[in-house]
Amino acid sequence: MKGIRVTNVVRRGQGVWCLVAASCIWAVSFGVIGNNLVGIPASFSAGIRLWIALLVFLPWTRWTGWTDMLVCLAIGAVQFGLMSLAYMASFAYLPSHEVVLFTVMTPVYVSLLNDLHDRTFHLRNLLAALLAVAGSAVIVWHSDIEFSRSLIGFLLVEASNLCFALGQMAYRFWMSRRNAHATDLSVFCWLYLGGALVLLPGLLMTSSPTCSQLTGMQWFTLAFLGVIVSGASYFLWNRGARKTSPGTLAVLNNLKIPLGVAASLLLFGESAPLLSLFAGGILILLAILTSCK
Repeated sequence: MKGIRVTNVVRRGQGVWCLVAASCIWAVSFGVIGNNLVGIPASFSAGIRLWIALLVFLPWTRWTGWTDMLVCLAIGAVQFGLMSLAYMASFAYLPSHEVVLFTVMTPVYVSLLNDLHDRTFHLRNLLAALLAVAGSAVIVWHSDIEFSRSLIGFLLVEASNLCFALGQMAYRFWMSRRNAHATDLSVFCWLYLGGALVLLPGLLMTSSPTCSQLTGMQWFTLAFLGVIVSGASYFLWNRGARKTSPGTLAVLNNLKIPLGVAASLLLFGESAPLLSLFAGGILILLAILTSCK
């Protein structure tokens, strides 16, 4: 019994490190995108990133059956494809700071989806998720936010949050029932293919005029985003999602927000309210402690 507990602790520790590593990559990516990809259609950059990520993971792909492939295609279509479409479309209706603010609802969806799957209700998980939401909201909230936001934009962001939560939880549940041959590396290419196919129409419509305008630095940035940000970080995230508790997973869905602010301050010379950053960070730390079992 003691050996099993130690194994579970090690497993969850590995999962947390995967989630933290992915969050750190995403935190840096915000500044990279904002500085190097201004004016490039979002459908083009998102599509290119997923197709590059697909090629990176293609050598590790192993055939584990039609069922695994179709399920992973569906999960990727939702988590990576539909999520990106809804997220990108929301910027037509909301300013960027409101989009960021509304993404803090993802932990709540993760917690509730897990309880729905288990046909139970864990108050501890929901409280941890709500603490994470509160902490992230404190960091990104400013007095100049307009309360007359568009309902359409709000619903698009929430659709994006729900798609990302659905995808990672579906992957967690599905892979927990697979045999040893269906490893993360062997099937993850199918997830990228599912998302890339959803984004393919937009990519094709914007590729011709966009490719001729890209600079060498912008191509390098897209390659970095495809290999590291969309490739490595999505893989690390879903792998970590399988190894951590539902409460911890819900909380760490918002870790990218304080890390993103820190990266902007230290790496890209941007400014942010330090008091809000400190207060929000304390709430997120409390959320992580609440989720630990």
